[in-house]
Amino acid sequence: MVYSFNDSRIQSVWNGFSLRWYSALLNNAQVIDAALLSLQIALISATIATILGTLAGLSLTHMGRFKGRLLFTGLIAAPLIMPEVITGLSLLLVFVSTEQLIGWPESRGTLTIIFAHITFSMAFVAVIVQSRLSTVDKSLEEAAMDLGGRPFRVAIDVTLPLIAPAMVSGWLLAFTLSLDDLVIAS
Repeated sequence: MVYSFNDSRIQSVWNGFSLRWYSALLNNAQVIDAALLSLQIALISATIATILGTLAGLSLTHMGRFKGRLLFTGLIAAPLIMPEVITGLSLLLVFVSTEQLIGWPESRGTLTIIFAHITFSMAFVAVIVQSRLSTVDKSLEEAAMDLGGRPFRVAIDVTLPLIAPAMVSGWLLAFTLSLDDLVIAS
């Protein structure tokens, strides 16, 4: 970090303090465009991953035992335990196969990167939300229902405020993972 302020072209030789390299970086249109695209992909994928991960966490916590729960849990946990290279190759094979079968996606670009980032980020959000929901007192939701609250109203007025910090944490983690993940994108 200190050497980024070095005026010398040779990194190991200190030639004086300068912001020259930062100026060169900010004047490079390709770097700025790439950074903006990365931010756009991270914002979109983190938001969608948070929505889907929250729904997954809610369903795993509130639905109890249901047919296919083990498979659903496995699908949620798979991106957490699989190496990123395997996830990236698997998604590439899925995208190539679906392109050959139905013609979608026509090319592997921004949209496929967003789908890939949603796939692995959603698992992290689901785990965070599920762990928060496991500590929430169920009697709060039951009391709201006893007082005449419909399930949707209870979810919005009681459950959502209780899990909001977990959702924000999940979104921040998904955003960070999306910005950081070059393996999945390539």
